[in-house]
Amino acid sequence: MATLKDSVVINRSPEAVFEWFAHFTENYRAWHKDHVLAKWVKGQNFEKGSVLYAEEYLGGKLEKLSFEITSCVRNELIEYKVLFPESLICSGGSFSIKPSNGGSVFTAALSFRFGGLLSKVAGKRVEDIRVHMKEEGENLKMLLENGEKM
Repeated sequence: MATLKDSVVINRSPEAVFEWFAHFTENYRAWHKDHVLAKWVKGQNFEKGSVLYAEEYLGGKLEKLSFEITSCVRNELIEYKVLFPESLICSGGSFSIKPSNGGSVFTAALSFRFGGLLSKVAGKRVEDIRVHMKEEGENLKMLLENGEKM
């Protein structure tokens, strides 16, 4: 199994970062230029068992994704599993928020079910995801630190 991780230091408290996620569906499109929509189809606001549906472009292709929240610790951690059919490639991921020098370290992680041969075949897709994750981290930092309306 391979895991992609991206971390960024945000000069805002873990509470402020988590509050942004508490309004995820409203903030989703502002987070990245390739985000199209996000909506809760079961539950809401990262409650365990809630299901989020999202559409975004990755590598120029529209992806329709569903995620089930498996764990949420307020101001610290959101964990999720990716639902079928994407779950065949990506098992799940997380967003963690750690306090650091009066701010936060935000880390996004995604775990993939492949190695070896499949990783060579999926290499371009994985690179597209890695770039997208990095841009999301940079954008989240900008949105929160610049106080832009979300």
